[in-house]
Amino acid sequence: MTTPGPLQGAWQAYRLRWKRRELIWRAIRARRRLRPIAIKMGDLAPDAIIAVSTLRNEMAHLPEFLDHHRALGVDHFLVVDNDSDDGTVDYLRAQPDVSVWGCSDSYRAARFGLDWANALLMRHGGGRWSLTLDADELLVFPDHDRRGLRQLTAHLDARGVRGMGAVMLDLYPTGALGTEDAAPDAPLTARLPWFDAGPWRSRRMMPRRNLWLQGGVRDRAFFADDPRRAPTMNKLPLMRWSWRQVYVNSTHSMLPPHLNMLYDGPGDARLSGVLLHAKFTADITAKSTEELSRRQHFVDPDLYAPYHRAIVAGPVLRNAESRRYEGWRQLVDLGLMGTGDWLER
Repeated sequence: MTTPGPLQGAWQAYRLRWKRRELIWRAIRARRRLRPIAIKMGDLAPDAIIAVSTLRNEMAHLPEFLDHHRALGVDHFLVVDNDSDDGTVDYLRAQPDVSVWGCSDSYRAARFGLDWANALLMRHGGGRWSLTLDADELLVFPDHDRRGLRQLTAHLDARGVRGMGAVMLDLYPTGALGTEDAAPDAPLTARLPWFDAGPWRSRRMMPRRNLWLQGGVRDRAFFADDPRRAPTMNKLPLMRWSWRQVYVNSTHSMLPPHLNMLYDGPGDARLSGVLLHAKFTADITAKSTEELSRRQHFVDPDLYAPYHRAIVAGPVLRNAESRRYEGWRQLVDLGLMGTGDWLER
């Protein structure tokens, strides 16, 4: 990462300020498109920890997603549903700690749902610690089985740290894609017990200074011939929110740009987490087939059609380097999570 000269730096800062304003205005406009379905935030405390998600047809993931993050300490979930037809809305409507909005607009045109998430964060996240997650992600962090988000965020507040980064870790089955190792109601890590611990490659992208981290099983299995197209694996899912900030590219990057420096990826000694990613559940082949026709998840869907076709073919991802998931201590030992002084008494 090269340091720009004074004039170039001033010009970049000016452009980034306008980019941030543009994205804030997009969020304001997007909020008008959200249709309230079940809003239950009347008595939400100012210090409540919230979780924001945009989704479509995620009924298979929702019970564990909600239960896992409730156990961590999420007080209320804010969800935008994009025309689900698998029972998702009825299920969410019945949850006492979930508020639901609907939107029928294009997921892709809404910057893959990010305009909707920014809209909810601007309206309800101000001053609160907020998780922004996909429904197929489970956040884990050091000592999460004994100390939850309330203690974690107090720890970050005491050190003046406004967020926590995480690497997204794809889990996969022993057999071919489309199979699982345990019953559908078993924990995610029993159904998909394997992951790639590395290798990872990363760089800082100017002018936002955002981290671009690539690696893991999708990089190995599907993008070996063109690694630049492999997915971005770093995220900033937990932030103390302010109306002045905005997500730019999923939760991979933010503005103002200094917030992107909160996380350096695997090997960073600072306190961080891992997002256990349930992409390769038994329905992955059906979802990939659907995406070939819906074309909602990439800027250039044609470019990634071979990727979806490769998934539909049902390859076996496990190899001699695969690791079986054992828990957060294993992830710390592998360098996938940092601890800072969080584990010190």
